[in-house]
Amino acid sequence: MTMTMFKRRLMVSVGITILLMVLSALFFTPPLFAADNAQAEAAAGGKDLMWVVISAAVAFSFGALAAGFAISHVGSAAMGAMSEKPEIGAQALIFIALAEGLVVFGFITALMILGKV
Repeated sequence: MTMTMFKRRLMVSVGITILLMVLSALFFTPPLFAADNAQAEAAAGGKDLMWVVISAAVAFSFGALAAGFAISHVGSAAMGAMSEKPEIGAQALIFIALAEGLVVFGFITALMILGKV
């Protein structure tokens, strides 16, 4: 496969991903803004519920994106090391599990934010 075909496929993949993100944002956010402001303040105890939910989503999404980035790099390095020394497979799995812990931290942070509502 030539480099130009790879670049074209990569750009198509990124474009489709961005398109899906925009479409999902347009589909899932209107109910969030449709709530009456008085009801939202009453439900949140004086806080604006919209910002609470958005901050919880940002906390979880940053944790998930960071974990995906870490796992991609740690996993590829671990597979490269295992190709040379297969006996280090258990240690490589531990490093991948440590990178997966970032998702758990983001999830717990989001739950703590939503627990304040």
